Amino acid sequence: MSQIHIAVIVGSLRQESFNRKLANAMIKMAPEDAVFTQIQISDLPLYNQDDDTNQPDSVKRLKAEILASHGIIFITPEYNRSISGSLKNAIDHASRPYGQSAWAGKPAGVLGVSVGAIGTALAQQHLRNILAYLDMPTLSQPEAFIEAKFSLFDADGNMSEESNEFIQSWLNHYLAWVRKHTA
Repeated sequence: MSQIHIAVIVGSLRQESFNRKLANAMIKMAPEDAVFTQIQISDLPLYNQDDDTNQPDSVKRLKAEILASHGIIFITPEYNRSISGSLKNAIDHASRPYGQSAWAGKPAGVLGVSVGAIGTALAQQHLRNILAYLDMPTLSQPEAFIEAKFSLFDADGNMSEESNEFIQSWLNHYLAWVRKHTA
């Protein structure tokens, strides 16, 4: 495979979220043979099964972007010990109608940033349960429960020197995971 296409889904809608900053910094760290694209989820209506036969254009776009990718990185915040409603909404849309899931077989990576000491550990565990049901092989190690500290990003939004090595290692493991599952 010459180029690997990775879709990045940020579970926070806030423009200045730590998770969006992580996504932006990680995209800059991608090797030349990897193309990363952030997928927008803020324009999705609330999932309603009545719409399965006539999905909105934003849902069709979401599903097409997922299907065009070799793998998906989920960068999730932790809201009330779980994933955000916006992320769950996107997952539900792209998995429907039943039997037409865009997620099936896509290698997944899960990480996230939170101000708490355990990062997004509980949200990630909930997300992993969902991804298992959706038939997405999910990278289990290394785990990435990142605490948002003042030293996480530099002034330009890049990973700080202190954090760069860990995130680069996670990214390398994930890309190897995708290659293994798409060979």
